Amino acid sequence: MNQIVWIARHANRLDFVNPDWFLTAERRYDPPLSEDGMVQAQQLAKRLKGENIAHIFASPFLRTVQTANAVAEVLDLPIKLETGLSEWLNIVWMTEEPQRLSTRVLAELFPRIDTSYTSRIAVNYPETYEKMQERSGQTARCLTTEFSPEDILLVGHGASVLGATIGLVGEIARTEVKASLCSLVKVVRQHPEWLLELKGDTSHLTQVEEVIRFN
Repeated sequence: MNQIVWIARHANRLDFVNPDWFLTAERRYDPPLSEDGMVQAQQLAKRLKGENIAHIFASPFLRTVQTANAVAEVLDLPIKLETGLSEWLNIVWMTEEPQRLSTRVLAELFPRIDTSYTSRIAVNYPETYEKMQERSGQTARCLTTEFSPEDILLVGHGASVLGATIGLVGEIARTEVKASLCSLVKVVRQHPEWLLELKGDTSHLTQVEEVIRFN
C-alpha cells in the first residue's frame, strides 16, 4: 500500500510582520503567527480537508503548533509534538537556547495536543546545519516507518521541512523544494522509493511571500 507524507511549513510569523516584537518579547525565539499567518493556516487546513491523513506531528514551537492546530480542527485529529521537527537551533540566529512554552501549557492552550506522545528524536542547542539536516531526515524516516502505511502530516520550519524531505527522497529535494511560508510538500512511498509530487506548493494561499525567509 502506498503511503503519503505531507510536509508543511508554518504560516507567517509575527516577528516577520512586526520586527520590533522581538525587542520586548518574553520568548523572543518563539513568535506566534501573525494575523495573516492565521489566515494562511486556515487555508492550509482547507487544502488538506478530505485527504486521508491519520496523524499530525508538529514542531513544539508556538507558530508550528498554531499551524498544526488549524489543520487538526478541520481534520478532527490530535497533534503529536515532535522535537525532531524543530527549528534549526542556529547559534547565529539564536544567541541562547530558545525558550518555549512547556507541553503542559501548550496542551492547555491547544487541547488537541496528545500529551501521551513521546517525541522520538531529541534536539540539542546549538546545532550545525549538518546536524539539523540529519535529525530532520531521521525524524521523517522514523515516523514514516513507525506509522506506516498510514498517511501523516509533518508541520515544521523552513530548514526542517527541507531536511525532512531530503531524508526521504534524497538530495534532489535540496534544489527542487521551495519551503516558503505555509507551503506544502507531498511525498509518496512507492516501494522501495519515495517520489516527490509537490515541491512546496502554495496554490492554496491567497498571499504568498515574494522572498523566502528562513529567519
